[in-house]
Amino acid sequence: MAKKSAGEFRNGMTLEIEGNVYQVLEFLHVKPGKGAAFVRTKLKNVIDGGVVERTFRPTETYDEAFIERKKMQYLYSDGDLYYFMDQETYDQIPVSKDTVGDSLKFVKENEEVTIVSYQGNPFSIEPPLTVELLITESEPGVKGNTATGATKPAIVETGAQVMVPLFVDQGETIKIDTRTGEYLSRA
Repeated sequence: MAKKSAGEFRNGMTLEIEGNVYQVLEFLHVKPGKGAAFVRTKLKNVIDGGVVERTFRPTETYDEAFIERKKMQYLYSDGDLYYFMDQETYDQIPVSKDTVGDSLKFVKENEEVTIVSYQGNPFSIEPPLTVELLITESEPGVKGNTATGATKPAIVETGAQVMVPLFVDQGETIKIDTRTGEYLSRA
């Protein structure tokens, strides 16, 4: 494991600090007129997403943490477990519902996602940036109701709700941005 001193911190670097894994979001080397220099940082806990601000002496060293990102195929869910398959080795791994959270809200079975793990333990799932899903439930748009930007709720095949323009109907396939859950276009 490579050790990095606080003087070598760079944006995007991941480090193990006091048993937690942090990513450096911002850093600033401060040399006050009086007293010792220090490094002011903003760190994001990659496991729980919390952000902390912290200062370090430039000589303090920490182990660099290697975060693994691997493309895997989402197979199916069974109770509180979601199963993913490595498309090279065909190994299957179960991931708990707590780890998955809302990340699979717009992901159908057999789609490719990125599993993010630290020391072999998955802590996050990144869906594709956009997905195409079929609308399974939606009220019909009312004729003449064409107010600019007017939307209505629709349920897609994964069970998630999306706000769509009034002209989009049940049975149509739409493109969705998985980061925001917003309707992009008809597919």
